[in-house]
Amino acid sequence: MSIVAAVVPTDFTPPGTEDFWIPLIGEGAWAFTRASLLAVISVGLLWWWLHATTKKRALVPSKGQMTTEAVYTFVRNDIGRDLIGSKEFMRFVPFLFSLFVFILINNLFGVVPPFQNSTMGRIGFPAALTIIVFVMYHWLGIKKHGFMGYWKSLVPSGLPKPMVPMIFFLELITDLFTRPVTLALRLFGNMFAGHIMMLLFIGGGWYMLTNGGIVLPIAGGVTWIMAVVMTVFELVVEVLQAYVFTLLAALYIGGALADEH
Repeated sequence: MSIVAAVVPTDFTPPGTEDFWIPLIGEGAWAFTRASLLAVISVGLLWWWLHATTKKRALVPSKGQMTTEAVYTFVRNDIGRDLIGSKEFMRFVPFLFSLFVFILINNLFGVVPPFQNSTMGRIGFPAALTIIVFVMYHWLGIKKHGFMGYWKSLVPSGLPKPMVPMIFFLELITDLFTRPVTLALRLFGNMFAGHIMMLLFIGGGWYMLTNGGIVLPIAGGVTWIMAVVMTVFELVVEVLQAYVFTLLAALYIGGALADEH
């Protein structure tokens, strides 16, 4: 037995992808998982929050009403108006607001007990939101420019004719594949990696605290301090990723509505 094996027990199981797949009802691809339950809970919490803070609207707002109005104003002005434009942005604010708060609360589940598992750490949820965004994005572009005009607008005017097919192909790949894939993977990857890291620090720290002699418990205490730091960092990332996803959704919508797509 090596010195390392003598000091560090080897029966610790590190976290993995199975920590995200927690089926509650059924099996396989159609199982109702813990992430699905959290998504349903998030809708209920959002309904309660909006209803509770707006049912008694007043000129002098309560703290709850002020919070709701602050979030709404932020999405309306700093995301919707700035990226879509003052002429057409208002009709998209309800969608952007819903998108932002839904992603935000599901991200925050990653650090809030007793949930502590971000819904967006399952690729199906970011993928579903991305599909909604891109169906809307392309539909708006086709409605604005016409079917042929929309796809023709992918190629900048003034290009030499031999370059047009290549540029059109590259822009088509970008619009139909690169943008939606990166939009979904950015949100998923950050939530997945953050949860894995927190599980590693918390689970590993507890394991070291409860196993070994003197050295391991000290290392476990340090690891738990790092877990607290990681939790604060993850909280910032969760808010930022909700903002980035909504920001890019507004940017794509604004691009589809622009006179020059």
